[in-house]
Amino acid sequence: MSTSRAVPVTLAEIARLAGVGRAAVSNWRRRHPSFPERIAGTDTNPQFSLTDIKGWLRDNKKLKKSAEREWLWPGFEALGGRDETGAAIAEVGRLLSGRASDEGEEIRADTRALIERAVDLGQREGGTETFAFLLRRWLDVHVRQIATTPEPLASLMAQLALRAANDVTGDSPDSSGGTTVMDPACGPGHLLLAAADAVRASGAGALTLLGSDRDAVLASLADSRMALAENEGHGEKEWAQVSVRAADSLRDDPFSGTPADIVLCNPPFNERDWGYEELATDARWSHGLPPRTEPELAWVQHCLAQLRPGGAAVLLLPPAVAARKAGRRIRGSLLRTGQLRAVVALPPGCAAPHSVSLHLWVLRMPVHGEGTPVGDRLLVADAASRFPRDPEEKWTPDWAAISAFVREAVEEADSPQAPAYVRQVPVIELLNDEVDLTPGRHIAPPPADTALRLTESWREFTGLTANVNKSARLLAALDLATAEADTPTATTVAELARAGALTLRGGQQPPEESIHAGPPSDDGIPLLTVPDLLVDGEPRSWLAPGTAAAGEAVIAEPGDIVVVGVARAFSAWVHEGPPTALGPQLHAVRVQPEQLDAWFLAGSLRAPANARQAGTHTTSSSRIDVRRLQIRQIPLGEQRRYGEAFRELTAFERLLRRAADLGTSLVRDLGDELAAGRLANQA
Repeated sequence: MSTSRAVPVTLAEIARLAGVGRAAVSNWRRRHPSFPERIAGTDTNPQFSLTDIKGWLRDNKKLKKSAEREWLWPGFEALGGRDETGAAIAEVGRLLSGRASDEGEEIRADTRALIERAVDLGQREGGTETFAFLLRRWLDVHVRQIATTPEPLASLMAQLALRAANDVTGDSPDSSGGTTVMDPACGPGHLLLAAADAVRASGAGALTLLGSDRDAVLASLADSRMALAENEGHGEKEWAQVSVRAADSLRDDPFSGTPADIVLCNPPFNERDWGYEELATDARWSHGLPPRTEPELAWVQHCLAQLRPGGAAVLLLPPAVAARKAGRRIRGSLLRTGQLRAVVALPPGCAAPHSVSLHLWVLRMPVHGEGTPVGDRLLVADAASRFPRDPEEKWTPDWAAISAFVREAVEEADSPQAPAYVRQVPVIELLNDEVDLTPGRHIAPPPADTALRLTESWREFTGLTANVNKSARLLAALDLATAEADTPTATTVAELARAGALTLRGGQQPPEESIHAGPPSDDGIPLLTVPDLLVDGEPRSWLAPGTAAAGEAVIAEPGDIVVVGVARAFSAWVHEGPPTALGPQLHAVRVQPEQLDAWFLAGSLRAPANARQAGTHTTSSSRIDVRRLQIRQIPLGEQRRYGEAFRELTAFERLLRRAADLGTSLVRDLGDELAAGRLANQA
């Protein structure tokens, strides 16, 4: 068995490499004495040598017949930290594009061998595809540290900027001399590539792409990506002139004095250390020095300063930038000068952070003599209200519909047929004490949409109340004994675990770099934490399958009982959703069905009296010792009878919560309609 610098892989990673489920790999390990021994980890979460596993799969004819790229990633992941792996992937892209190796990089011999293997594979199976695969895996692992712009959103931003820059002439920006596109916080290059595609599709001439990022690894990856696009993706001899620099654009702009036709930017959010003191007298602050707490407005003014007359910029910003009190003076100045042309509210989930409705700001540098009076208008579009999320269902952005809505909003805003949830707001109406540019504050839902939503809500509410009444009748009919009965012997979770009637596993915190924010991908594993339970009980992050974190996570399968070990969120329930990873202070209990009924056990565990006797106060927050929770010892048949009652009680609780939420929404919406005078006259 190979142990020299062995690349470790978990059971979940082996399953991904072999194209089977994790249960199949566990079965192979049990049934085949020849299955490789673990080299690290524990018996519960073992790790194996990648080389040994690949050999065993080949010998047993279980090797997945797919691209070898899957076998590349574990080696890259094992290189070390984020920067080491990212630099190696950038070197792969650099070599695949035909450039010389970076002489300034000190690369270990084993890393160099892995890079050469990836380059060889890329030359056989496609350099762009191989590099894109490695980059995507790297970004997935470090998603909490690196916020990228999803490709459909990047494409939409590029189209908006191109149209705004075409407003005066109707032609491509500076079509005679070419088009310069800039991204001053380019990350791995999503926006630059999208802009290149949009400009090329418009028929413009020569293209120049300028990007910078203070993270040297991201800048290197973007540079390699642009080189590959030039070399393989477009097949043009002169695809574009590209310059990507590692630099902090606010403090040390590498392209100062180079005017751009289009600027796209997804700047860092909520960063206080952006250079407030040293940049206090900077000439870019034509609308005023951004407050220390408003770094996004520094990026807005930086992007405007990069534009030539008639050029346009589109930025992705958090919604607070449109309304925070500290930034109202600068927002007012942007409106008075006519440089801010549109604000578009996107539905939550379109980009990180996925829990908020991010905004697109469209800006344009006026042409000399064009003039924009104070009485001009700001276009606002509320895609967040146009495409509401159903809290009861998994939601992913419908990018085709969202993009079509935003494009129509921009193109038809001045026509009588302007789409709903779009409005041209007079600037004078916005220049008040707040200068609040949030689209939803200035757009009332169309009466027809409100009426339809109210009709659907009343229909659901009527069904809910019918089910509440039905469940209430069943629960009220339970015959509860009034006389004192002999109390059966009680046992604890710890004693049941020692007897083999159940297994108890405690959740854990995965590494930050392995956690993905927002709704999970199709094969992602939702990660449930105590903070999620304190908000609305819905997971707000997930783990990628096949990663070490997913392989070592405690997964609650359907039928398991989830128990919360924190007093302020204490509960226990039978898990009925998809397999879900559990964070700290959450526990998964799996029963032996021939000894315990899961619904009876969950109902017994969550009893408030149980929590009181099992609570601890040894720390600043009261915790529950799950092992001390008590359960009455009764026959299995009796457990099932109680289990059915607990199941009905859980359904009743769920119905009541949904009815309360929906009732609050109905009161709010109906109150707005009545206040607007929409009560029809009776004939």
